[in-house]
Amino acid sequence: MRARRWLPHPLLSVSLMLVWLLLINDFSIGHWILGAFLGWTIPLLTQLFWINPPRVYKPIKLCLFLLRILLDIVTANLQVAKLILGSTAKLRPAFVEVPMLLEDELALTMLASIISLTPGTVSADLSDDRKILLVHSLDVADTDALVVEIKQRYEAPLLEVFTCSPT
Repeated sequence: MRARRWLPHPLLSVSLMLVWLLLINDFSIGHWILGAFLGWTIPLLTQLFWINPPRVYKPIKLCLFLLRILLDIVTANLQVAKLILGSTAKLRPAFVEVPMLLEDELALTMLASIISLTPGTVSADLSDDRKILLVHSLDVADTDALVVEIKQRYEAPLLEVFTCSPT
């Protein structure tokens, strides 16, 4: 536990050192020492600002979920390109309120980021009680279908990955 206090994020420390070496493009011993110092001090000085990430209960499902997100981003890019290259009069933009079951801050942030990263949709607001996520979509035929899609495609896997369940 004591080592955790002096080296709060070991993987980040190593990553920062390697990024420093790659950015500076000099692998002399002095830069290794400076990179190690930066990799140690930056996480140490910023540890008060870090949120406690939720525990990942199903890492394999998280990896599969991330692959699904990448596929969804590519697919959405093609759909949005088709929409904007066509007649803009056919677009049906809308704000939709999506009720949230997620409670963890990081999981909510991930969901909002996923929605915003997917072309054609943007997370616009989260209610003060963190129970309603306001989403803007470029083309909405059925608001209820969009809510169901977001909950099933994105929120449910996040709940499964970050919630301890007996399944």
